[in-house]
Amino acid sequence: MLHDPAQLDLMFQALADPARRSMVERLSRGPASVSQLAEPLAMSLSAVVQHLNVLEASGLVRSEKLGRVRTCQIAPQALRSAEHWINERRLTWERRLDRLGDFLADRMT
Repeated sequence: MLHDPAQLDLMFQALADPARRSMVERLSRGPASVSQLAEPLAMSLSAVVQHLNVLEASGLVRSEKLGRVRTCQIAPQALRSAEHWINERRLTWERRLDRLGDFLADRMT
């Protein structure tokens, strides 16, 4: 599992942008070319490539160039790592809130 804070920062920064989240959403349905990723977005191909470079640097997306076509796909392990980190935080807060609920219930009786 990914626990490197710098890598987590890169991932969450990459996902902070709506266009990049849109690309990740599209890629979650399967591989796509840069042109296919650009279709629903109101931006140039070069802007899409810049966003993809950020996603690749974060480890969320991989791409392969065959001839003139660059095909991108999700890197599932990176998403699992982010999910694991989020779940650890969620469990911590659930335990804290459960203890608070128990404390308040005891105070009411």
